[in-house]
Amino acid sequence: MTASHQPEIIPGRVLDYYLSLGYYRMHQDLFTCQFLPIDGGFYTVHWLRVVLAEVSWGPEQRRLLRLNERFEIALRPFRLTNEYEALYARYRAAIDFDAPETVEAFTLAGARHNAFPTSVIELRDAGHLIAAGIFDQGEQSLAGIMNFYDPDYRRHSLGKYLMMLKINYARQQGLTHYYPGYLVHSYPKFDYKLFACRPATEVFDSFRGYWLPFDWPAVDEHSAELLAAWRERENERYDPE
Repeated sequence: MTASHQPEIIPGRVLDYYLSLGYYRMHQDLFTCQFLPIDGGFYTVHWLRVVLAEVSWGPEQRRLLRLNERFEIALRPFRLTNEYEALYARYRAAIDFDAPETVEAFTLAGARHNAFPTSVIELRDAGHLIAAGIFDQGEQSLAGIMNFYDPDYRRHSLGKYLMMLKINYARQQGLTHYYPGYLVHSYPKFDYKLFACRPATEVFDSFRGYWLPFDWPAVDEHSAELLAAWRERENERYDPE
């Protein structure tokens, strides 16, 4: 009989390393991908990160900070609660894209122990929970995992605001990078991840294994390369000899 040992929590330096290679958290695992099927289409995936030393808020970001400055902000270690699940249920009922059924399904997926160093930012209005932003923190980086909010506060753009709060917290901690996940080429529903600070954003070149300053022509080129390589593999797979 053999036994395996699972660490109580993934070390921060290990999380930093995998994030720097274009990996990301899914449930209690780390994964990466280059393609995503959506609504019968086949799209390329492009991982993003923000260089925190280069962040500078513009007019849109400063306006959002002023709009939401009356809300109470609390940072705490993440523990799944009925309050989070109730808020998420309201949020999920109001969105027009696929999302996991519960916070538990997104984060733990049946696991009894969270192996990631996870925290949450809470926003409250007169004591009432209106938004929550969950993130994992390494030694040098922070990865935004999920944001959800009360749909009655839609005009406050709380998802974008939570991204900014995570970036502010990461900068206060002296971290180097914030990872918001990926965007999808020619599928703009993920483009909101560029809101926080596009000039400080980098995109991962998964062919060559390094990060580049973000710009759409670079993403277009990388997408074309990914699709060409995929088609070549498919042709080799089905081409009879």
